[in-house]
Amino acid sequence: MNSILIIGAGAAGSVVAKKCAVNRDVFQKIHLASRTLEKCRKVRKECASDITVSQVDADDTGQVIRLIEEQKPHVVVNMALPYQDLTIMDACLATGVHYLDTANYEPKDEAKFSYTWQWAYQDRFRDKGIMAVLGCGFDPGVISIYCAYAQRSLFDEITTIDIIDCNDGSHGKAFATNFNPEINIREVTQRGKFWKDGEWIEIDPLSISCMIDYPQVGSRKSYLIYHEEEESLVRNIRGLRQIRFWMTFSDNYIKHLEVLQNVGMTRIDPVMYNGVEIIPLQFLKHLLPEPSSLAENYTGKTSIGSVIRGVKDGKPVAYILYNVSDHAETNRELNAQAVSYTTGVPAMTGAMMMMKGLWSGHGVFNVEQLPPEPFLEEVARQGLPWHAQKLGEDAYQELLET
Repeated sequence: MNSILIIGAGAAGSVVAKKCAVNRDVFQKIHLASRTLEKCRKVRKECASDITVSQVDADDTGQVIRLIEEQKPHVVVNMALPYQDLTIMDACLATGVHYLDTANYEPKDEAKFSYTWQWAYQDRFRDKGIMAVLGCGFDPGVISIYCAYAQRSLFDEITTIDIIDCNDGSHGKAFATNFNPEINIREVTQRGKFWKDGEWIEIDPLSISCMIDYPQVGSRKSYLIYHEEEESLVRNIRGLRQIRFWMTFSDNYIKHLEVLQNVGMTRIDPVMYNGVEIIPLQFLKHLLPEPSSLAENYTGKTSIGSVIRGVKDGKPVAYILYNVSDHAETNRELNAQAVSYTTGVPAMTGAMMMMKGLWSGHGVFNVEQLPPEPFLEEVARQGLPWHAQKLGEDAYQELLET
């Protein structure tokens, strides 16, 4: 029986479970586990077909091993926190089960994410005869697969990549994050960097910005930040000379973030309060709205893509590959806002590729190392249609000049 174990029942994890539940021809047995059992039970009620649920502490490798041995899945889909990647990978190694995640490992005590910790598992997964697929959300994930497809089908050589990510939605809250607040704020407040001519160039957080024209949304102010897929794409895209990641943040978001930083609420080191040790950012997380709670009144669209330049048949050529998703439409389908939808659908699709043997191998893989065509065909069928548009010489001039 084709069985899947999903660990994590947050906004994106619930999308994975719900999408698996409407693809029972592939996912015959679905089990959802989380630290909070009540979250799993809520997701179960919203699934189109029945799934089983349980409680697990993903920080405890022993608990995860026992859960895997009990459920006997073909693949474990890690939708928990990035802190827990290694414990879940250890459990998969111990039980000989395939692994997939959407975000790379990040230690709790340092706001630094990198694939290096997970790439170190290469020999152990290869020798065990199992597969680990890293970064199968949207960015990283679909974006990286766009780049792989472009390398195979649209270019002879890719020279520059600009990943552009816009959430043009409105949830009506004074301040909220679209995915786990702790991870989101750690990501945005760390130093930015980008790859150019063989080296990483670091910048102060949110110190470089420009206006970018997003498909079906329009021109929006976008900030240069560091994002994890840059680290793997530098290794896997031939001839790459520059890669950057741009994301939109509203003036309201920036204002709140600056105030929170100034008063110390984004700190990740412990402080004493009334004799109790707390971490300010973790406390802040509990004060902010749950990302899954934003879906009901969310309006607007996400527009995410890759502007890619290079050479084809000896001539310069440029494309944008992108997806646009509507918050109201994803809410109607799955009671999910578009940010969690665009993360969860690719994770389910990646698991489907593994179930069907369309993605196979022994070792640790980033998604751009795997065949892009079957994934892109399926992810479009599952709700994330994509477009490849050839660009004129002057298109996205703002990026060329920044």
